[in-house]
Amino acid sequence: MKPAETDGAKRIQALLGDAYTVVEFEESTHSSAEAAAAIGCEVAQIAKSMLFQAADGRGVLVVASGANRVDEKKVAALLGQKIKRATPDFVAESGFVPGGVAPIGHTVPPVTFLDGDLRAHAVIWAAAGSPNAIFRLTPQDLVTLTGAAFADVAKTGAQTGAETGGQTGAQTGGQTGGHTGTKTGA
Repeated sequence: MKPAETDGAKRIQALLGDAYTVVEFEESTHSSAEAAAAIGCEVAQIAKSMLFQAADGRGVLVVASGANRVDEKKVAALLGQKIKRATPDFVAESGFVPGGVAPIGHTVPPVTFLDGDLRAHAVIWAAAGSPNAIFRLTPQDLVTLTGAAFADVAKTGAQTGAETGGQTGAQTGGQTGGHTGTKTGA
């Protein structure tokens, strides 16, 4: 683990300020399982950011527990329109690389929903702008940073402790999971 070095991670660190510490790992933290192993936490504590595109073209960000699969029908119902998984190009237009989508710092702020299951943890970890960067925060910090609310977005009975997927953000063929980082003094 080392301080933020990549451009994406340094950008998220600048947005977060001194209250949080973005860290990067040598090993992959692209999937929820990899991130949890690198950090030493439960997969459910990974706040994976999954980017979708609404029928009207807007970005829709779902920050979900790493142990959950997102129920796209539930998200569409909350939004009031159909959604589809974001393409790598759409993710790039949001200011991120697939696997490094953070819950903040989007070029165009997306409509954001937070997985209510994240509230079960005192500490969670989210992606921070690159596939190996994360920061630590609380569920309430996530609400404050994103301006979003918790909602029921998980598929019922679909928790998978070893679900594959990258950091918060983009999906490119599978459910992707997220990194997060460290809050100073926590």
